[in-house]
Amino acid sequence: MKNYIKKVNTNLNLQEGAKVIEQLLIECYINPGISTKQLARKILLPVPIAVAIKKEFIKAGILMQDRGVRCTREGIIYIENELGYSGLDKSLYKKLMDSQTDWKTELADLLSVLTQLFQMRPEVNVQIDQSKCTPTTSLHRAILCLREHSLIGKTIICIGDDDLVSVSLGLLLKRLFPLKSPNTMITVVDIDERFLHYIHDIMKQEKLPINCHQIDLRQALSETLHGKFDCVFTDPPYTLQGMVLFVSRGIEAIKQEKSLPIFLSYAHKSPDFMLSMQREFIRMGLSIKEVILHFNEYEGAQMIGNKGQMIILKTTEAAKPVISGDYEDAIYTGEVKQILRTYECKQCRHSILVGIRGDFSTIEELKNKGCPICNMNKFRLIKRKKMG
Repeated sequence: MKNYIKKVNTNLNLQEGAKVIEQLLIECYINPGISTKQLARKILLPVPIAVAIKKEFIKAGILMQDRGVRCTREGIIYIENELGYSGLDKSLYKKLMDSQTDWKTELADLLSVLTQLFQMRPEVNVQIDQSKCTPTTSLHRAILCLREHSLIGKTIICIGDDDLVSVSLGLLLKRLFPLKSPNTMITVVDIDERFLHYIHDIMKQEKLPINCHQIDLRQALSETLHGKFDCVFTDPPYTLQGMVLFVSRGIEAIKQEKSLPIFLSYAHKSPDFMLSMQREFIRMGLSIKEVILHFNEYEGAQMIGNKGQMIILKTTEAAKPVISGDYEDAIYTGEVKQILRTYECKQCRHSILVGIRGDFSTIEELKNKGCPICNMNKFRLIKRKKMG
């Protein structure tokens, strides 16, 4: 079958990318008879651009103007078979897409199942910065994925998943598609085999579309995972190095398209630290769509006040990982605090100490500010010393 979305995107070459074109088509499927103004408002586009997309779909024969905008029979077949919406519980979908809906009440039974599953998950390993997010937080991330049009019919990767987001995504799909499995695939990569085994057991028991890979993300990401995914979830170590590494792996894994989301869960940090993070986002060619404070809640995580933020990043044409291949530096909080590293400027060979007792806290901070002598931002690691 034709890829109508790709054809319309080629014809219009929108700065917003193909994702917004798909969203317009889905809105017409879910809300037949929707007005063009409502469409534009729903997908956050100027009315003339929404009209241009609509006209392209009408020319292709999958939309029609009839008491509002609606799908033709061919359009419905395309959306259900190619985009994965066949068998969708539209009533539940509409409720969950409405930000005014009390989704906790709507999905109370599902939340109860998740609570039981979370009680039996492995204990966290604080040496690799694991912490227990609540079942409500995990399911809330899945709802967010749905509302960002990144769940149904998509390929999703969870880079680290001690929060069992893959399970929440899979169980939410089962509720949305009670009679058949949608063509969504969820991939989990994690260093901790205990969590991978637990997720695998749930996957088999609940028949969820999840596959797992045991990977140390400090090692180069397998090329079989490059450019395959529509969205990324990650809750990385709360160090700048850890964030940059995990998000870089996410950029390697995500498709090379504009406006695809990376859902980054992270601790609330100081303004200076957040500035360093934002510089890294710019280096990686990512834009910030939204920052939701206090989105994540964790059990017993007093160090971060039991709360964390959700940062929704979007890919751009400039998206690229700043770390590729193997990574040898410290990424976990305990390592970063205990190790003092000496870097040498590649241009003037000036030596700089990096670490909690160094001139700079992290190599990323040093790169952002540049060598104190020549302002060059390329360095080589020449020595590591573990502090007592």
